Amino acid sequence: MIIRGGYNVYPREIEEVLHEHPAVALAAVLGVPHAELGEEVAAAVVLRPAARATPEELREYVKERMAAYKYPRRVCLVDALPLGPSGKILKREIVLPAE
Repeated sequence: MIIRGGYNVYPREIEEVLHEHPAVALAAVLGVPHAELGEEVAAAVVLRPAARATPEELREYVKERMAAYKYPRRVCLVDALPLGPSGKILKREIVLPAE
């Protein structure tokens, strides 16, 4: 769970919306430190082969479908996400690119 400015944000809920986008193959949502809010919502997204989408497009896609405090303010497109032996995304090993 991410606590953003006193609101509880559940990563799974945002990941489900991201997975509905036709260009998204994998998505992981996590909290990143924020000076004023405590944590900010960020997403690491792997696109499907030959698919195109911008971080801004994905952010707006989620923003249209969720409450204002839940959508990820930071969306990073990555080549791959770390996976465990069972295929589960290892969120603790995700390193987001510098802004």
